[in-house]
Amino acid sequence: MSSRRVVFVVGSGRSGTSTMAGTLRTLGLHVPQPEVVADATNPKGFGEPRWVVDLHHELLQRSNVQVSDARPRAWLDTGTTSGDHATRERVTAWLEQQLAVGDELVIKDPRASWFLGLWRAAADRCDATSSYVTMLRPVTEVVGSKQTYYGQMGAGSDQGAITRTAAWINMMLHTERATRGQQRAFVRYADLLDDWTQPVFALGEKFDLQAVKTAMAVDIAEVHRFIDPSLRRVTMTWDDIGVPDRLRELADETWQALDEIATDDTEKTREWCDQLRTAYAAQYAEAEAFAHSTVVAQRRTAAADARREATSPGPAGADRIPHAVRAMVPPAARQKLRRAMGRERPA
Repeated sequence: MSSRRVVFVVGSGRSGTSTMAGTLRTLGLHVPQPEVVADATNPKGFGEPRWVVDLHHELLQRSNVQVSDARPRAWLDTGTTSGDHATRERVTAWLEQQLAVGDELVIKDPRASWFLGLWRAAADRCDATSSYVTMLRPVTEVVGSKQTYYGQMGAGSDQGAITRTAAWINMMLHTERATRGQQRAFVRYADLLDDWTQPVFALGEKFDLQAVKTAMAVDIAEVHRFIDPSLRRVTMTWDDIGVPDRLRELADETWQALDEIATDDTEKTREWCDQLRTAYAAQYAEAEAFAHSTVVAQRRTAAADARREATSPGPAGADRIPHAVRAMVPPAARQKLRRAMGRERPA
């Protein structure tokens, strides 16, 4: 049996994925280099390979899908884009190079959930075992953290909260579906901060990660320094976020189902997630139907603006040149230029 392992840390952004990836890296798993540079939104680092982030960004653009996309059909679009032979060969070649550096890798990027089929196929081709850690954090804290560190979306804060809550439901339910039948675990962010040793060493045993199972005392001490309970800086509730009751109820039930899976990953709970995914798709379709007139109006406005721009005469070349610059050209030369351009002034 191959000793190669690839652990994919997945789930919504701002849910503790960076903390998990950083912990596994500190214990000895290899994060492909170079990594995305830390910034004010994540001062301890993202634990994200730059190559992977750039690849996912490219594939999302080709799919016309956002990182946090609330549309259920977006999963079909990314699946189609990532299914071509050239992309699979490209990812397989890169992954083989990384496994030559270390037998146990950790790959984390919030965009990864859109392309898990692509990565699973690449790992299989490289004779590596894939494992998936889905980080769980209450939706209000995820949305609140995104509002705090990434800014508002749309016309106002409520609009941003609604979109991000819907995107969280879409992302988490489809991530659960995409990892079924695979070696997987669901870890609560709160548990990781309270006592990281329990969930992480449980992962080491479940996924047979030698780096974790044989971690040295110095590495364990380093993780203790790395994980700070104050990392949970945003603790918003529904009282702080304006979301319609129906969407709020669906988000709450989604959290309850995923929280139960973290403890007991059974067929009954998976069926519960299937029901929620169907309910979300129906609610989203209803919202699209309500907003159809707005979408049509915006398209008409955009088309009208494009027509006006195409038909309105723009300023002549000379008129676009500042007067102070034109004044520097000698009068005789200016007259010749006007004659050549067919704009000679009458005598």
